[in-house]
Amino acid sequence: MAKKEQLPKKEKKTTSTRKKEVIEDTSSVQNQAEGKELSIEQKLTNLYKLQSILSEIDKIKTLRGELPYEVQDLEDEVAGLATRIDKYQADLKELETIIGQQRIKITDSGALVEKYQSQLDNVRNNREFDSLSKEIEFQGLEVELAEKKIKEFTFEVKNLTEEIEKSKHLHEERQADLKSKKEELNEIISETKIQEEQLREKAKQIETTIEPRLLTAFKRIRKSARNGLAVVSIERGACGGCFNKIPPQRQLDIKLRKKTIVCEHCGRIIIDPDLANAENA
Repeated sequence: MAKKEQLPKKEKKTTSTRKKEVIEDTSSVQNQAEGKELSIEQKLTNLYKLQSILSEIDKIKTLRGELPYEVQDLEDEVAGLATRIDKYQADLKELETIIGQQRIKITDSGALVEKYQSQLDNVRNNREFDSLSKEIEFQGLEVELAEKKIKEFTFEVKNLTEEIEKSKHLHEERQADLKSKKEELNEIISETKIQEEQLREKAKQIETTIEPRLLTAFKRIRKSARNGLAVVSIERGACGGCFNKIPPQRQLDIKLRKKTIVCEHCGRIIIDPDLANAENA
């Protein structure tokens, strides 16, 4: 009876063990993504792998240099010039409308002057004569004022037309520069696009093996680091990021790989150089 009672337990243990082995063999990435049974050494290894891949992506970006920023600046400048030209043209149209209105005013004033002058021949008293004379004088002043405004606005039209031509010429030059820079950038991107996509895919896969809290800290450190290095190894007894000396006891703790240790000076995660060499091999 004792043997019969033990058989189901033994069978259950064997099935469980086999199931565990299958899961470990076929779903290790999933288990790591869920944060199951990851040692500190594995976490550090995954972080270093992620850092290495992101550093490769940074090298590709460095290869592109300042081109993306130059393209962006040129795009902004071209858009700004187009907006400026549109505004100049709107102002020019408005000036031409005003000049047209002043010319109409001159025509109307001239007609009134002729009308009042014809009425002077039929005045019956000095009061009517003075009134008509004042109207003729007033319309004469209106004509002079309109002509003065036309002269001023015509000068503005001339200057504005010149500015429009200059802006159009500059706009064409910048568009040509933009086209050239875009072609150059696209050529570099096409050469490195596949490699970058592969690296980004690898980075995404590794990120799933790192617990969210640690990944967030990693990204925060990397963002604040000037060279993008969030994980560094010990180099000649110093931090590989800021090169400040690391105390011997702290170096020993890092080599033991029992806990995540950050640099007291720069905040980077420090790993054992042997671990880094093993991954680079």
